[in-house]
Amino acid sequence: MPDSQDPSTAPSVALIGFGEAGSTFADAGGWESAAKAWDVDPSRKAVMEACGVIAAANAADALQHADIILSLVTADQAVPAAEEYAPLMPKGAFWCDMNSVAPDTKRKAAKAVNAAGGRYLDVAVMAPVDPARLNVPLLFAGEGALDAMMLMRELGFAKTRVVGDAIGQASAIKLCRSIMVKGLEALSAEMVLAASSAGVLDEVLASLDASEKHISWRERADYNLDRMLLHGRRRSAEMAESRDMIRHLGITPRMTENTVDWQQGLGELGIAPLPEGLEAKLAAIKAAPQFKGDI
Repeated sequence: MPDSQDPSTAPSVALIGFGEAGSTFADAGGWESAAKAWDVDPSRKAVMEACGVIAAANAADALQHADIILSLVTADQAVPAAEEYAPLMPKGAFWCDMNSVAPDTKRKAAKAVNAAGGRYLDVAVMAPVDPARLNVPLLFAGEGALDAMMLMRELGFAKTRVVGDAIGQASAIKLCRSIMVKGLEALSAEMVLAASSAGVLDEVLASLDASEKHISWRERADYNLDRMLLHGRRRSAEMAESRDMIRHLGITPRMTENTVDWQQGLGELGIAPLPEGLEAKLAAIKAAPQFKGDI
């Protein structure tokens, strides 16, 4: 059941990119004729229609009447999408860049959008879109952030906050947090693989449980491997942006560099369907032809 308001009162929205985030938002929004979507992958048109949005014939069709555009492409396409599509958007429309990229990357995209007469917003998605859907926390930064945020609320997004008027502020919050979140995932993968190979997995996990009781480390390690095996390639792209940001700040990104490699490597193993339970996942990783004690 849609989460948002009556679509007849909603702003006209265009979704550029229709992967997990785009399809989740559209399915939750109930925007119907108020929304068009465009993706370079033609196979996603059927998903668009199933989610209740109009599958645009091309990017120009998606953008021509939009009040607000949600850019939901992959990290490496955030700037190319802005450069290619910004000239097609209505003057004064909002381009909400919701991609997980570095502040400098967002500033490059903003330059293209603003030069074309659009209004660029740095938007950080601060939690997984599934199961949060339109309740996912969003941070906004840039000139006109409050106006864009209010339009997003009209679309049904419930947890929104402006964090500044400078492009890059929202993405810096997101990526600095990601250094910890994704870094812990990578550390747990390295730890449980080493402990399992040494035959001391249960003792190591028990010692960690003794110092932290929110959830067991077995559950946490299993969950982290689940995330990396399913989404490691996308997360690696995000962490590459974090690495570049850290370098720009004059800090050597030792842990983050390795996090990029672990996320990418585990994501590329292609283990599907995922085994249930920690030991089963560890066994599947070790049995993968690409795994040689390293990724």
